[in-house]
Amino acid sequence: MVDFDAIYEERIELDSTGCDDSVVVVPDPIVVRGAGSMTVFGLSNKFETDFPSSLISRVAPEEYQTTIEHINAVLKKTLPVNAKWLFCGCVCCCCTLGCSLWPVVCLSKRTQNSLDKLLTRENNRLYHKLGLHWRLSKQRCDSSNMMEYVLLIEFLPKKQIYRPD
Repeated sequence: MVDFDAIYEERIELDSTGCDDSVVVVPDPIVVRGAGSMTVFGLSNKFETDFPSSLISRVAPEEYQTTIEHINAVLKKTLPVNAKWLFCGCVCCCCTLGCSLWPVVCLSKRTQNSLDKLLTRENNRLYHKLGLHWRLSKQRCDSSNMMEYVLLIEFLPKKQIYRPD
């Protein structure tokens, strides 16, 4: 007679390499660094439009270039104003005890928020369907201790629809 109340351990089958089949390997994210001539609070005024080779067969070069052009358009519109306010804030910094730099900080935060909204819209429109996720991230510069904003293109793990819950 069969034990209906018996509890059995679930055994995970390992393949010949000793790895679990349910582990999904996701490639490292692609980093797109700023390529402009001016940087205000770590945010460059332009990103490079060269198509990364690791995105081949994942997204069309035209879609990638269109997204970068949208990002560069936002930066082209906002960063010159930020630079002017930064110059005025530095000139008046001694008289105002540093309070004249607050408008630049707020404008920089507004630029970051507008870029985040743009990337969210692009992710929802196209990139999440392709298994990619774009985001603005702060990373340490290679050559110095300073921080800079970069675009990270992350690969989303594929959902295993044939694996039982």
